[in-house]
Amino acid sequence: AELARELIARAAEAGITPSHVAFHGQTLAHEPRGRGTHQAGDGARLAERIGLPVVWDFRSADVALGGEGAPLAPFYHFALARELGQELPFAVLNLGGVGNLTWIDPRAAAPEAAGALLAFDTGPANAPIDDLVRARTGRPCDEDGALARAGRPDAAVLARLRSSSWFSRVPPKSLDRNDFAWLLDAVSDLETADAVATLTACAAEAVALGFAHFPAPVDGLLVAGGGRRNPALMAAIAERVAVPVLPAEEAGLDGDMLEAEAFAHLAARVLRGLPTSGPGTTGVAAAVCGGVVSRPGAG
Repeated sequence: AELARELIARAAEAGITPSHVAFHGQTLAHEPRGRGTHQAGDGARLAERIGLPVVWDFRSADVALGGEGAPLAPFYHFALARELGQELPFAVLNLGGVGNLTWIDPRAAAPEAAGALLAFDTGPANAPIDDLVRARTGRPCDEDGALARAGRPDAAVLARLRSSSWFSRVPPKSLDRNDFAWLLDAVSDLETADAVATLTACAAEAVALGFAHFPAPVDGLLVAGGGRRNPALMAAIAERVAVPVLPAEEAGLDGDMLEAEAFAHLAARVLRGLPTSGPGTTGVAAAVCGGVVSRPGAG
């Protein structure tokens, strides 16, 4: 609530008066096959504390109707592709704890239209790299990809990754950050640089394997999320995909803000009763408007 108030105050200084707040919360558990997803944070209490309506609980409705509940950013990616003037199929990659790919056909009439979007989690991304670097060096991440560039990927671990049934599973599909936790055990006997190089190669390989699911080739890949700051990871991805790989900033965007912008966009759609996910993004049977609106004073 304090952070929300601070953001609202800073917006006021810029002459902006927010009408609503979009609040996702922190995912603690996500098990769509068990029809369950839980994010920490209470939007109703937040609305009371800040005195503004809050749009939250974006995933539950999708999961309840048989969807994966993730990823949710693709409907924003569709709007972004239109805003950037894309005329041909295009892809957006978010490199967080896991990777998420969105394939976009900006020629479609709307994001919920058949064939407009295909979205899915690619596999491990920053999570295993960061976990290993933190455990072995005490640093939060592989800064500038220095460790990965100093090491050599282990071919056996890469082969084991490729053999995972995850990559042949037809999207949409979603992961928990711990679903590939076995990777840390697999590199436990390697020197640190080689272990980090292996995990970095695995993250890039997962992205490349995801390209095989695209309905049509793309003419570019826009990258957001913390992984875009890792030159070794970006180079490894570029080596494996036959399209230009651009960090969000090269398109005039803030790669740290895309997820926040996505939920603001979804909140606006919720308030208009428009879909926020569909068969191509989460596997839900039909397009659904997720999200709950809590207003201050509503009890």
